[in-house]
Amino acid sequence: MLLIVRSLLLAILLLMAFIVGSIACLLRPRHRDNVHMFAKWFSAVAPVLGIKVIVRRPQAASSEPCVYLANHQNNFDMFTHTAAVPKGTVSLGKKSIAWMPFFGQIYWLSGNILIDRKNRNRAFETMANTARKIKDKCLSVWIFPEGTRSRGRGLLPFKAGAFHTAIAAGVPMVPVLASNQCHIKLNRWNNGVVIIEQMEPFETKGLDKSQVKELSERIHAAMSARLEQLNREADALMGRARLAN
Repeated sequence: MLLIVRSLLLAILLLMAFIVGSIACLLRPRHRDNVHMFAKWFSAVAPVLGIKVIVRRPQAASSEPCVYLANHQNNFDMFTHTAAVPKGTVSLGKKSIAWMPFFGQIYWLSGNILIDRKNRNRAFETMANTARKIKDKCLSVWIFPEGTRSRGRGLLPFKAGAFHTAIAAGVPMVPVLASNQCHIKLNRWNNGVVIIEQMEPFETKGLDKSQVKELSERIHAAMSARLEQLNREADALMGRARLAN
């Protein structure tokens, strides 16, 4: 019963968000804050799904343009990671998203960037254009560098595109980690805690494309180590909550 009720409620809330959001996007197409608007709405749904989201940012977090690197686990990213998406940020998604009925058109109209990963030349062209947008429009870009869902398998290897883009734009790379959320089920009343943590930035100024691999490996190692710590902390918080109940 809970699964049915939640599914219906989720469908209604998402439909309302898309209707209102599509009107807003038509009034201000591809505005720099459209993605942040949708992110706020989607993250507000987390409690409905029984998820408590804890967001952490460094006290001295910069508002300057950057490339955000987020771990990609499953579809629940839409309701957890979105709690940390700031203003002036767009995301990078697969070109195939554009063919999804309704959602794809809203995704593009809200200002997000589509990339054709199957076409190497076009993919490089898209990343070069993205670097120019970061510099010319003072935009930040939210990227899932794994390129696919990890589904609880830890942090998968990174693709190089995000690192080439950040170096070309000369902006920092900011990891944003979500603790394990593969335990979340729509038919479970309490889905526990998901911690979203923004790590300290990794500078790219002075680097060139020959250093992409080293930078990628360094950030991957730091994110993997921190993800393990966040997972243990989230598990401990859920364990204490069960004991208290």
